Amino acid sequence: MKNDYIAVDIGASSGRLMLSRFEKGTWSMEELHRFKNGFKKIGANDCWDVDNLLKNIVIGLEKAKKKGIDTCYLGIDTWGVDYCLLDERNQLIGAPICYRDKRTESAIEEFDSVLSIQKLYQKTGIQLQPFNTIFQLLKEERLIHARKLLLIPDYLGFCLTGNMVLEKTNASTMQLLNLDTKKFDPELLSILGITEALFPPLVEPGTTVGPLLKQNFPDYDLPETTILSVASHDTASAVAATPGKGENWAYISSGTWSLMGVELTEGIANEAAYQENFTNEWGVQGTIRFLKNIMGMWLIQEVARMQEYQYSYAELAEMAGQEPAFRSLIEVNDPRFLNPENMIEAIQAFCRETNQPVPMSAGELARCVYDSLALCYACELSKLKRITGKEIRQLHIVGGGSKNDFLNQLTADVCGIDVYAGPDEATAIGNTLVQLVAANGFGTLEEGRESIARSFDLKRFIPAFSEDIIEALQTYQAFHMVAQ
Repeated sequence: MKNDYIAVDIGASSGRLMLSRFEKGTWSMEELHRFKNGFKKIGANDCWDVDNLLKNIVIGLEKAKKKGIDTCYLGIDTWGVDYCLLDERNQLIGAPICYRDKRTESAIEEFDSVLSIQKLYQKTGIQLQPFNTIFQLLKEERLIHARKLLLIPDYLGFCLTGNMVLEKTNASTMQLLNLDTKKFDPELLSILGITEALFPPLVEPGTTVGPLLKQNFPDYDLPETTILSVASHDTASAVAATPGKGENWAYISSGTWSLMGVELTEGIANEAAYQENFTNEWGVQGTIRFLKNIMGMWLIQEVARMQEYQYSYAELAEMAGQEPAFRSLIEVNDPRFLNPENMIEAIQAFCRETNQPVPMSAGELARCVYDSLALCYACELSKLKRITGKEIRQLHIVGGGSKNDFLNQLTADVCGIDVYAGPDEATAIGNTLVQLVAANGFGTLEEGRESIARSFDLKRFIPAFSEDIIEALQTYQAFHMVAQ
């Protein structure tokens, strides 16, 4: 069995190339290359530097070659919704604009004047967020010049192979695909003034995109590489690698965003799901990721950045643990926290407006963030149970945030449920799992998850109840109702 697989996993703040091997039923992983990512102001907009992302993929592949890897498979996953526009010569039309850019602030209201957002939800089953691709395209001034639209991982794959595809798990985040027909919705395309010809063909995770065109990168010594279209939305890859078993588990893919949900075989786009703004994103092997987007580690990342990174995330968690619980709380999904000029000031302003003690020290700020996240998780878990009718007995936290033992225990306590943390590299593992299935016929999701559970250490956090949790939940729910 050919067993050299490279997962390119790019998030909003960093990217990496992970070398994965699957031998004798167990996994091993090794980081080949890590690099920074982030949006920056170009003209009037916050934009991504996709040229730098491509360069770092090639640098990582060259490192693989230096390690003696002559042939390999490679799959790319990134965040969703953002896209690249190409002209008639297949050249990039400007830098792709970041979903946190403020151009879409009024887009939902504008769209609602043409087609009700409730009908939009019924058609697509996708959570209403102002940065969804459909709303970005409503405000897109460059669209008139575009011949093709590629989502970020598919654009990177095109640069490597010369072939264009649109991978389904990521495509579903655009809010342009009909949940029932699994095709582009003609009415939505018409509203935007575009046709299906703007998009490459939709493909399943595991589709072969093509061989790496090494001649396009003459300055690098690269291995013979076959590019596969994996579950290219990072959450889809992370959920594929979540080692849940049976029916009664939920997950949180914890990174810049916290994605809390369950895996279904059919979508739910009823009135209750609409009112609570849950999403039906497509997953691996015909599954649906029924989940809620929650403002996640972005909050603490920005707190750390505003303090010029004088404390590590581990130090912030330790300091949070020394502060009183539930002293100051924020509604983590309040739009003010999406991309504020100063996260600390935004948190303090919320607390001031709601007549709470204003967190000032690093420990107080971190405690406020972690308490609020755990309370949000508990509220959304309750809704998840009610809407799906599922009895959820375990909560799996995967991704980088799963390494935060303080927040894991807090989540177990507040949610009143056993929490299993790990693997922290779930996205790269899920990326590789799809490659294994495509290249060597590995098997089912269940078989893959069993092998993941055997290969990686999972930490269990057992809930401990305290009286102040009830009062804190009531306070948080009051903030949440006001925000809605």
